[in-house]
Amino acid sequence: MYLVSSLNMPQTKSAKKALRQTTKKTQRNLLVKKNLNYLLRNFKKALENDNNTKIEEFSKKLIKSLDKATQKNVIHKNASARKKSRIMKKVNQNKK
Repeated sequence: MYLVSSLNMPQTKSAKKALRQTTKKTQRNLLVKKNLNYLLRNFKKALENDNNTKIEEFSKKLIKSLDKATQKNVIHKNASARKKSRIMKKVNQNKK
């Protein structure tokens, strides 16, 4: 369950708790990042197929999940802003 080697096992009670918290947060963050990658893949597929309804749908979902990930400090706010900017740029290019 723990993501550390047996050489660096925590000794104190607070260090053990910190390790538990870190592993939970790491697993939660990985799930959020996997979801972001899944939505990004679907958005790119919709762009390739020129499916306007799917593009709108996935762009909204992607931006919403990017905002949530930023709020929970899973990704940096500037990285989120950069990705949202690129997404909207592609959406606007596709509308033309």
